[in-house]
Amino acid sequence: MSEKRKDNKGRVLHQGEMQLKDGRYRFKYVDPEGVERYVYSWRLNHSDATPMGKPWTLSLRELEKQIQADLFDHIAPNGGNLTVLGLVEKYIETKTGVRPTTRKGYETVINFLKKDPMGKKRIDTVRISDAKCWLIGLQKSGKSFSSIHSIRGVLRPAFRLALDDDLIRKNPFDFELASVLYNDSQMREALTKDELRKFLKFVEEDRHFSRYYEGLYILFHTGLRISEFCGLTIGDIDFEEHKIRVDHQLQKHGKSGYYIEKTKTVCGNRILPMTPEVEECFRKIIANRKPPKVEPMVDGYAGFLYFDKNGSIVYSLHWDHYLKHIVQKYNSIYRVQMPHITPHICRHTYCSNMAKSGMNPKTLQYLMGHSDIGTTMNVYTHIGFEDAQDELKRLKVV
Repeated sequence: MSEKRKDNKGRVLHQGEMQLKDGRYRFKYVDPEGVERYVYSWRLNHSDATPMGKPWTLSLRELEKQIQADLFDHIAPNGGNLTVLGLVEKYIETKTGVRPTTRKGYETVINFLKKDPMGKKRIDTVRISDAKCWLIGLQKSGKSFSSIHSIRGVLRPAFRLALDDDLIRKNPFDFELASVLYNDSQMREALTKDELRKFLKFVEEDRHFSRYYEGLYILFHTGLRISEFCGLTIGDIDFEEHKIRVDHQLQKHGKSGYYIEKTKTVCGNRILPMTPEVEECFRKIIANRKPPKVEPMVDGYAGFLYFDKNGSIVYSLHWDHYLKHIVQKYNSIYRVQMPHITPHICRHTYCSNMAKSGMNPKTLQYLMGHSDIGTTMNVYTHIGFEDAQDELKRLKVV
């Protein structure tokens, strides 16, 4: 009968265990693929003290329990030796048919993880506390809440994939971001009726910016997404039936140029009614449009409404710049400043005005092209005391 192996303290070692000459303990096991693997620790049991000057780790027998549980549950050892960056790249490979803008967002996260130490960590070593501390550190270093939200928006489903593939036991990024980080994102504030009136009056009367008046009036009075508005062609405007067909949007990528994309959501495909004022604006735009000699065509679409001085189709970034310069000029003249305005503020203003007018939420959801009624209802939560007071007066309660 063979003598039982013991450590230098006289304790009997189990099968697969041994103590090395330097005092460390080693456990040998065979993974599901038949490969011999080893784990090491300076401690045999959890009650053992870590030798002076040596790094703390789980005891050998605690590691053994983890390994045995993983083997029983068919969890891949060492997270399949995947790093966080490798996992994200694998996850992105599974995302086929995504929009170019989404693909660009994936590339941004990949490039960030290539530079950040988190990208080099093995996925099974990332704990929930590690993930939280890392995200907190990103915000402290100057990353905005929206940027961190985008990064976590890729990491959480990537780790969910690892969980489904039995590479890890828990998803370290599966927690509410708002419970960890301060949301420093600026709330999009709609213009008041007085601000909207003053702004459009200023644009209409300005010698230079008046050329954009009709387009801005339409944005403020239809709720169109800016990419939907830029994608409109003459054929999408039906003056006989007084309606606008919205079934695509115009985008531009630095490398590939202009391209046509489906609307943001299925509900984005819609027919919008035109008021007489909006219809008149479209008539003026079409009458004054100045396309280049060769009408540009993008993915089979032609007859776009606006062109810049170089004959290129006007897209979302143009309108961002137009609004920025208009507000700058307005604020350089008037003491009462106009707030920051973007194309999305135009859309949000329309949505808020319709909500305040008492429009049925489901009707407003259709007009806005929201897929989720919750998105529409969020606008109603921004209604304040004056709006409630006006509503009560309208109903003759007060």
